[in-house]
Amino acid sequence: MELLPLLIPSFCFLTLSGLTFGAESVTSVIVKEDDDAILPCSLSTNENIESIVFDWKKEETVQVFMYNKGDHHNNGLTDQNEQFKSRVTHFPEELKHGNASIRIKETKREDKGNYTCFFPKSRKIFKVELVVGAAPKPYVKLLKEKGLLECEVPGAYPKPTVEWQDSDNKTLFSKTLRDIEDKNRFYITIQTSVTKPGCYRCVATQMAKWHQIPSETCVPDVPEPNTGLIVAVAGLAGVLAVVVVGILVWCYFKNKKKNKQEGVV
Repeated sequence: MELLPLLIPSFCFLTLSGLTFGAESVTSVIVKEDDDAILPCSLSTNENIESIVFDWKKEETVQVFMYNKGDHHNNGLTDQNEQFKSRVTHFPEELKHGNASIRIKETKREDKGNYTCFFPKSRKIFKVELVVGAAPKPYVKLLKEKGLLECEVPGAYPKPTVEWQDSDNKTLFSKTLRDIEDKNRFYITIQTSVTKPGCYRCVATQMAKWHQIPSETCVPDVPEPNTGLIVAVAGLAGVLAVVVVGILVWCYFKNKKKNKQEGVV
C-alpha cells in the first residue's frame, strides 16, 4: 500500500520545503494548530527497516518516538516524553519500504521546533523543522461612521499581512490601529473608508499565501451630502437673519422716537 494516498488529507494545510543550514539539509513542515503533522523520514535505498532501530527526538534531547525492532513507544517502550505520549504514531505498513515517518496528532504551539530522525546502525540522520501556525481569523464590522470599515485579526502565528480589498481584488488604503505581539501571537487591527456601495473583504495572509482567510462585508448606499437641503437651510438662515436685523433696526428707531417725544436726550 502506497503512503501517498494516506498522506494527502493531512497535507491540505501543510507545506514541505527544503532548507539548508550549513551543510545539513532540513525539511520544513508547516501545519495549522490542532491539525495533524507528518514528519518525513525515509531511506533513499527503500530497504526494509522492520528489524532495525530508528529514533525521533526534538531539540536532540526530548524523546519523541523510538522504534526498536518491532517495539516502540506505543508498544513496550516507556521513556517517551510526556508531551508526546499517545500523540505520535508511525506507519507500520511502510517500514518495509524504508519509511520511518511519524504523525503527531493535534499539534500545539509547544510542538514547534527542530526534530531529528536517527538510524544508529547506518548513522544516518534526517532533520525536520516543525512550524505550528495559528490561523488568522479576520473579524470585520461596519462602524457607525458612514463608509468606515474595520478588520481585526487576533492571535495569529506566524504574523500575517492584513489588507482590505474591493470586489475587483484591488487593495485599498488602510490605516493600522494595532499591530502588537504578545506571547508569540500577533494582534492586528486596520481600518479603511469607502465612498461607494459594494462588497469589501478583509484578507489575512500567512507566509506567502500558505494560509489565506478572507472575511467579507457589504456596504449599502453611502449617502452623498444633500446639497439641495443645504442650500435651502442656508437660504432660510439668511432670511431669518434679515428679519432679525430688521426687527432690531425697527426697535432702535422706535425707541429713539419715543425718547425724543419724552424729552430724553
